[in-house]
Amino acid sequence: MRAFFVQIKCDLGKTYEVATAIADAEVASEIYSTSGAYDLLVKFYLEEGEDIGRFIAEKVHPVPHIKDTYTILTFRAF
Repeated sequence: MRAFFVQIKCDLGKTYEVATAIADAEVASEIYSTSGAYDLLVKFYLEEGEDIGRFIAEKVHPVPHIKDTYTILTFRAF
């Protein structure tokens, strides 16, 4: 399994709705509220070889009230 993170910027006042929608979809491993440029940090896992871009386009971007996303890919260094 490959872990990656997506930072999500939400419409004003909609962070809890976005987090709830992602949690209800049961596609995320962990969901955190953050301060700064983005409102949420969400951890996902995909099988090796699965298309991360397609996953984000089909599972994350359709969630209402998401304004912007920033994907962080991870790799095993140690």
